[in-house]
Amino acid sequence: MPKDDSDSVMQAPWPKPVLLALEEPGNYVTIATTQAASWAMIEDWPTEDGPALDKALLVCADVIKGKRTNDDARKAFIAAAVEAGIDIKS
Repeated sequence: MPKDDSDSVMQAPWPKPVLLALEEPGNYVTIATTQAASWAMIEDWPTEDGPALDKALLVCADVIKGKRTNDDARKAFIAAAVEAGIDIKS
């Protein structure tokens, strides 16, 4: 039976984590996987929508399907954070 790699891909650590202040300024959360990025955008994001946010969520979904890389997800996540005005360190 073929192994489903979607979970392992989503949980694979990014080469360089992204630190962002989701809760309050100066209090940084480390996002180091596509799965963590997806949850952050769904659960903790300060905005409900935006072109970069929508794209980042689609890129994360494409990672699950094997159509995009974790690096693509990381770049899209950073763009969504910038769009939302979140203080980031990447």
